Amino acid sequence: MNTTTKVILGITVAAAAGAALGMLLAPEKGKDLQRKLAGGAKDWLAEIGSLLDLGKDVISKIQNQGEDAVEEIGTKLEGFSKN
Repeated sequence: MNTTTKVILGITVAAAAGAALGMLLAPEKGKDLQRKLAGGAKDWLAEIGSLLDLGKDVISKIQNQGEDAVEEIGTKLEGFSKN
């Protein structure tokens, strides 16, 4: 996990914790608070899902680049061994 990912994840978790604390300390009815918490949890889970999808895309790109590099090195080595 690189530094950027850690920062994004940290900010997301801190924002979710802050939002939950703010809702718990606000003077509201129980049912209203439950609805807000449920909505916040859904939003947070959607954000985490988006981050996971982004991570999968990044890993896929890195894997493809690695495969291409290995193939290129293999081709160059074959050229050296024929000479």
